[in-house]
Parts: sequence; structure tokens; C-alpha cells
Amino acid sequence: MSVNQQAHTGPPYGQPQPGYQGYQQPAYGGQSLPGVPQAQYGAYNGPVPGYQQPVPPQGSLRAPPTSGAPPPASGASHPSGPLAYSQFEHGDVQNGIPASAAPVQRPPASQPFLPGSAPTPVSQISTFQQYGPPPASVQQLRNHMAGMTIGSTAASAPPPAGLGYGAPRPPAMPGPPLPGQTVAAPPSSQPNHVSSPPPPSTMAGLHPGPPMSGLHGPPPPTHPPQPGYPMQQNGSFGQMRGPQPNYGGAYPGAPNYGSPPGPPPPPKRLDPDSIPSPIQVIEDDRNNRGSEPFVTGVRGQVPPLVTTNFLVKDQGNASPRYIRCTSYNIPCTSDMAKQSQVPLAAVIKPLAALPPEETLPYLVDHGESGPVRCNRCKAYMCPFMQFIEGGRRFQCCFCSCVTEVPPHYFQHLDHTGKRVDFYDRPELSLGSYEFLATVDYCKNNKFPSPPAFIFMIDVSYNAVKSGLVRLICEELKSLLDYLPREGNMEESAIRVGFVTYNKVLHFYNVKSSLAQPQMMVVSDVADMFVPLLDGFLVNVNESRTVIASLLDQIPEMFADTRETETVFAPVIQAGLEALKAAECAGKLFIFHTSLPIAEAPGKLKNRDDRKLINTDKEKTLFQPQTSFYNNLAKDCVAQGCCVDLFLFPNQYLDVATLGVVPYQTGGSIYKYAYFQLETDQYRFLNDLRRDVQKEVGFDAVMRVRTSTGIRATDFFGAFYMSNTTDVEMAGLDCDKTITVEFKHDDKLSEDSGALLQCALLYTSCAGQRRLRIHNLSLNCCTQLADLYRNCETDTLINYLAKFAYRGVLSSPVKTVRDALINQCAQILACYRKNCASPSSAGQLILPECMKLLPVYLNCVLKSDVLQPGPEVTTDDRAYIRQLVTSMDVAETNVFFYPRLLPLTKADVDSDSLPAAIRNSEERLSKGDIYLLENGLNIFVWVGVSVQQGLIQNLFGVSSFSQISNALSTLPVLENPFSKKVRSIVDMLQGQRSRYMKLIVVKQEDKLEMLFKHFLVEDKSLTGGASYVDFLCHMHKEIRQLLS
Repeated sequence: MSVNQQAHTGPPYGQPQPGYQGYQQPAYGGQSLPGVPQAQYGAYNGPVPGYQQPVPPQGSLRAPPTSGAPPPASGASHPSGPLAYSQFEHGDVQNGIPASAAPVQRPPASQPFLPGSAPTPVSQISTFQQYGPPPASVQQLRNHMAGMTIGSTAASAPPPAGLGYGAPRPPAMPGPPLPGQTVAAPPSSQPNHVSSPPPPSTMAGLHPGPPMSGLHGPPPPTHPPQPGYPMQQNGSFGQMRGPQPNYGGAYPGAPNYGSPPGPPPPPKRLDPDSIPSPIQVIEDDRNNRGSEPFVTGVRGQVPPLVTTNFLVKDQGNASPRYIRCTSYNIPCTSDMAKQSQVPLAAVIKPLAALPPEETLPYLVDHGESGPVRCNRCKAYMCPFMQFIEGGRRFQCCFCSCVTEVPPHYFQHLDHTGKRVDFYDRPELSLGSYEFLATVDYCKNNKFPSPPAFIFMIDVSYNAVKSGLVRLICEELKSLLDYLPREGNMEESAIRVGFVTYNKVLHFYNVKSSLAQPQMMVVSDVADMFVPLLDGFLVNVNESRTVIASLLDQIPEMFADTRETETVFAPVIQAGLEALKAAECAGKLFIFHTSLPIAEAPGKLKNRDDRKLINTDKEKTLFQPQTSFYNNLAKDCVAQGCCVDLFLFPNQYLDVATLGVVPYQTGGSIYKYAYFQLETDQYRFLNDLRRDVQKEVGFDAVMRVRTSTGIRATDFFGAFYMSNTTDVEMAGLDCDKTITVEFKHDDKLSEDSGALLQCALLYTSCAGQRRLRIHNLSLNCCTQLADLYRNCETDTLINYLAKFAYRGVLSSPVKTVRDALINQCAQILACYRKNCASPSSAGQLILPECMKLLPVYLNCVLKSDVLQPGPEVTTDDRAYIRQLVTSMDVAETNVFFYPRLLPLTKADVDSDSLPAAIRNSEERLSKGDIYLLENGLNIFVWVGVSVQQGLIQNLFGVSSFSQISNALSTLPVLENPFSKKVRSIVDMLQGQRSRYMKLIVVKQEDKLEMLFKHFLVEDKSLTGGASYVDFLCHMHKEIRQLLS
């Protein structure tokens, strides 16, 4: 998106106003920056132009499950035909079964089909619910499908198990396939774009039931057609009469590539190319909205998708990088909101990083008087406040109260009623800005000291033996030069301290005047205190030589340790006491390896019990085993002590309990299961560097104000709340989001719309107290069609996943899954009943902007938290549950529907990424190499028939069999293909907030089961439905609601 903007009438922001220090930034006003390149922004904006990104990745790494692989869609034949729908590159939107005259583009190796039975994936593990009885016969299935009109989307499978969201377990990789469970290899002739279904003529006679949209003309649209959907705004797409996902059935087993080829199956199956495709939706949005800047001056504008690379021009509403909403047009009444069941929520990322071409929020200093606020509701001055009586008073846009303008802030109005200094003041013309806070906004009415970082290193036997302690000490020597600092400061104001621990704690005096560091041991862990004040927290530059000496000595001091037990709570207490004594906020970086079983406060026992899965007691696995840590978290938040936890477990460690303090203080957890120096150090060091260097605010409090008619009622994220309105965080970094749900408490009006103001009070890394303000105006509607036209499915899924992941703390997982399915069926049924043009009940009609809701919802349902495979550990599930709770929309998008790129199709001479493909095994060709990423892992899948030259160029070995599964980085080879693939990997790593683990998967290898877990459009081994089946199931649910 280019950055040209209408020239403003006022002077550019670079010119300071009288009485107003605070803008050093250049020209905000009318300067156009002509050739600004499109940023490849990081994780936030998603992919770079030219690349389609798959939809939310599904779940997270799981280790290979142990039952049959999802069969490739054996029946699907994809003869080419005219592309009737520009919207789905895949031809007519016809969900019928292609006529058998169509040539089958499948190798004979696909499994035989029992005549007269529906093609059905291997029956699922019995503990997961089946969706209804299987259709009796192919004809019945055909009739089911015949009435289903849908657009083009993708399906999901749960992530593989047990990869510990980190390293594969060296010992227990699943062995060879179980009987009846052969490892499926994708057919060789499969192209990786699938051609369109046969032209209409060949379809004749297949479909009883109403006419197919897209073939014989769609039902008349209720609203003018939108780009990309010829003649079909409400998205009815082929017809279907609801078969259930997971019908038990007719495949004798998973495809068996070793056995003699069976006869080719007759082509009978709902064509996956005729249902809405995430890849197509992402690509269309990129093409339609990626070239122009997104200008925020208009109320209620829906922003481009998170997968589109675009520039933002702030003209009065906060950038979508800071706030995204589930809908930008909200119902005027609570009755209408209840009827639609669309949750009204905002995902807020107050300190989001911006691409270099966008201006950071301006810092406004109003001197000792502080920011101008409404007298009644205390909202901060913003672009929506109305000045009256010649500018002497203003009326609040949130509560309508009238407030006197302070004399120093007075300015005359122009003929339109706008202040004449409108363009010179960020708080009057921009959606996001910062105020310098006065002493009234500080604890105990005194300005804060700069924060401190305390590094607390586990020196028990496991940590020393694995090489971890030495690695951390070596890294810290150089990393301490990169502590965060304010804009133009020479050095960071942050002070540092060091603690090591096993069953006891060792504090170090690193005062600059000492020749050698001094160690003090506290063995009474039941009553924790800090044995020294002076010399514990120091300036890095002043104490550089003492710190270097200490970091050299620590690995030697504990080299021969035999101590295997650790404490945990006393470590946090020690850090908290140190910050209290220094009267500052700060962050603890704790590096921990095992379950804290040593005698001490917060001691834990091993309570891991897989037998609780699918029982009413399963929820206890997600809850902390003691309330001790909740109370400790509360004390940490009060002091501004944020905890970041790096875990290196070789067995159960109780993440659900150890994670309580990081979670409630706004910190992060990083987990490296089965940590091995040679394969995991690069990933760990990248995470540590980014974690230490990233922008973070301390002692933060956030409040969300709304205009009359709605109010914030619920909050999700990593924080603590002591009352119903204030979100408190000891630390808040640039990656964390807080999700807020709103409910009606009165009627809204279409004329005035609705307003949100998010105010974050925090201490910067230099110790400056600031307020960051984000404002957003939304439209209000009396017609449901307007609500459905302005929703954002990616944000909706982000909210629904967080809602469900909180639900598992108090309800059985099955209840949570059923509630999700029911809510989405109600959302879609309300649309069908009230907004879609009249059509046969046999048609599934989806709103244009929600046509991906079924595929994405299925991904959430199949994720590890809601449907774990046998290899997913209890710790993995607790870890993922906490991680997702503070993810932004771009991260949940690729987490639930991973991005799958055909590397062999990459153009080595261009900077662009190869076009993404849908997450299904039938899209893979055994002659190609693919990359799949979900924000935590990158898989490189190598087909069994890949040309030798490509293998040589990428891996530096001469044959498929010589490729090592143990690679954690790709070898650096001097050839164009190797350079291109490594640049793609680096680009993807740069877009994500965590360094992704690279896993090389060879086709037909045992690790392939893990990889297939992320092919989320396929039926999963844990019983999750395929996309096609789930769509049928949703259709059935919707029809039941309507009847």
C-alpha cells in the first residue's frame, strides 16, 4: 500500500506548538512518501505480497498419533473444465459428485473402494463423538451432498502429538504403522493445484434437489454482488443435504502404498474444490486490498485481512495493528445481538510493533496539568470529542457530559466547528497517541525508577549436564549490551542482577568496585529474603568486568553438581523481594528444568494422569494444583514484577501450575522439551535474544471505555484483574494481546455509532510513566444483513478459540466443543433465515465474509487442547492453552490453519513466495518439496520421488535415503535453490514472535504422522472431521435450527 495521503491544511506534526514539547517526529501532515516499499512486516501483518497464506494453523505440534492416516481423497477426480467462478480458482462451484465419465487423475495405488459404500475415512477413535449415523449408500450420500451450496474453503486436522511443542522425544517415537494403519504417501500424479470439476453438462442428472448455484444461476442476491463472487453475495455454493463428518465406513484401511494397486476408485465424493478455500479468500483480499493504504478516517471500515500486506494511515481511528474487531457494524439492540449470536469483541495489542514505514504514536506532553479528560467518565481527549461554545467547553463522546476546556488548552473553532489547531494536535486528529503522565499517575505519587532485569538460572544436575548453564552464561555476556533503551539514549537504563538455584538460592554481588563477584547462599527457602541490597542490581557498563567474571565462573562452580532437586516458588519470591527493596518494577528471566519437588513453599507433586482425558475431571489437568501461585502472582503484579519462564523439561513438569505466575503477570512461557544442545540451542538463543530486547511496558494498567449503550464485560489474556474494569499487568510486551468482549446495556443509534477507547498506563524501559491511547469508532445497524456484511472471521475465530480455551478450565471438553459448534450453527442459521434470498432448504448458504467460518472452526475443534492425540502431553496442552490466550489475530490465523508452500514451485529469481496451497494430503505430490509453518514449527516435507538434483541442492546429500531427520537448520549451500529456500525460511521466522523449530520430514517416514496432523482439511487420527465432513455436519445443524 502506498503512503500518499491528502495534504492536510494544518502544519505537519514536526512543528512543535507553543507550550507543547513532544513531537520530534517529522512530517505527519501532508507529505507523501512516494516509493515506500511494502514492508514485509513480521508476524503481524502476515505474509508478503504474492503469497497466499493458509488459514489459521491447526493446533500445535503433536507427535504422531497412532491410528490410520487420513486417506487421500481417493474418489475426488479433478478433470479440467472451464473456470466458471473467478472466486474459486477451481471451476464451478458445484458440490456434486463428478460424473464417472471424468478421467481419474489418481495413481492406481489409491485404496480400493467397496462398491456401494460411501468413501469414508478410517473409523475414528471411539472416545470422540461421532457425528450422526453414516449414510446408507453412495446414492444417499449423493443426495446429502446434492443440496449443499457453499463457497470454496479448506479443512483441518489436529496437530500431531507429543512433539512437546518443542523437540521430538528422542526415546518414544511411534514405531512402524500399526496393523491396518499404513503410512499414506500422496499420489504421485497429483498436481499441486487441482483442476476444476467437469463442465456443467457432465453433471446432468446427478442432483436431485434444487438447482446448483454457480451452475444454473444463483438465487437472486440480496445485496449487490461483491468483488470476487460473481452474482452471489450471500455465498450459496453447491448443494448439500448434510452427511455427518466421520461417518464410519467403507475404507478397508488407510491407503496402502506397499500393496499391489487396486482398481481405481469411481469418482464419487463432494469435490473439495467446490467448497470455500482459505487460500482463495486470502489471495483475493491481497489482490483487492494490498495495493492501497488503509486510511482510518472513516467510521466502521473493515480492514484488510491479517494475511494481506498493507500500509496504514492513521486519520482518527486506531490502526488494525492495535485493534481488530469481530464486527465493525454492531447491532443497535441487545435483542438483535442475541438473535445473531455473533460475539462483539475487540482484540487489542496496545504496544504492537509497526513496520518502519509507519509512524510510532506521537508523545504529547501537557506539562504539569496532564492530559485533558472528561470530568465524569474520565475518558481522554480524542478526535471524537465535540467542542462547543466557541471552544470554551467540550462534550464527551462517551458519556455526553460537558467539561470546561482548561485555559492553557483553549483554541478557537473554525467555521465547521473544528479547532484551528486540529491538525497540530495528535489527540484531536489521530486514532493512537501517547501522553506523558504526571506524578498523579504514579504509584505512591512519586515517579518510578528505571526497571531491572534479574536472570535466575537453574543449576541442578540436568541443567548443567545438558550444557544449558554454560550456554546461558556465554549468551548473557553479549546479550546484556542489547537491553531495551529509549529512542535516542546512549545506553539502557535497565539494571541487572543474577541468581542461581537448585534446592537453595545463590545471590551474587557484582558491584563495580569488587575485583571478583561474591556469592551469598540462602538455604532457608521457607522464609525468603535478599541477603544484599547494594551490589545486587547494577548498571551493565559499570560492572562489566565483574559480570563477565561471574558468567565465566558459574558453569565451573556447578560442573560437578549431583543435586537433582529444584525449588521454584522461592525463586520468584527472591526476585520479587529484590525489586521491592530496590523500589522498582522489572522482569525475572527464569531458566528451569524440572518439577519442583524439593521441600519448599510451592512444592508440587506429579499429578499427570492421561486417564482423565474425556472424563468430567479432565478440567483439573488445566488447573493449578495449588492456590499458592495465584497468591504469589497477585503480589508480583502489585510490585510490577513480570516473570518470563524458559522451560527445558525431560518429563512432566506441571506447566498448568508453573505457568500461573508468568501468565498473570503478563509474562511469557517458552518450552523446549527434551532440550539438546546441538539441535535446540539456535532456537532457544533466538527466543531469548528477542525476549530480552523487545519493547515492554512495566507496571501496566489498561482500561477500555465505551460510548453509552455497550460496555466491556469480559477479558481474555495474560493479566490479573482485582476489579471488574482494570486489566493489570506487571509487564506488557509488543506481542501480547488483550481480548475484550462487549455487551449491550442500552440501545445504540445508527447515527452516532459506537466508540471504544483503550487507555494503557505503563512505565517505559527508561522509567518514564506514559499513557497510550487507542480510539476506534464503529457503525451500528438495525438490519442483520449489515452486521453480517461487516464481520471479520479471523478475529471471530481468535475470540472463539480463547473463549473455548478458557472454558476447559471449568467444563468437560466435549461440552466446550458442542457449545462452539452450536454457536456457529446459530450464527449461520440466523443469516440464512434473515438475510439470504429464499432458496431450498437443501442449500447451505454462508455469508460472504464468514464463508471460512466452518473450516476455521473445525481447526479449533481439532486442536490439541480440545481434541488431543495419544502423543500430546498434558504439559503440551496447558502450554498451548496459555499461548493462544494472548495471541494476536495473525498468530491464531496461521496457528489453526497452517501455511503450506510448494518450495519446488518457488521462483529462485524473484523475492516473492510460491503460491500457498490448501492443507490436505491430496494436494501434495511425491515429486515435490513443501514447507508448512504454523508459528511454532516449520516442516520441510520431501516427497519420495523428488529429483536427485533438488535433494543435492537443498540438503547437500546425493539421495533421498541420506537426508537426515535430525537437521534443525538447512545447510548453507551456494546454489540458487538453497539460497531461495533459506531466504523463505528466514522471512517466515522474521514474521513470527517465536523462533520456529525446523523439522525435516521424509515421505513414508515415521515423522510423517506428525506432519499430517497439520494437514487440517483432512480427517484426523484423533477422530476430528475432515473439512468436507464438518461442512456437512454444520449444514445439518443449521437445518435442524431452522426447522
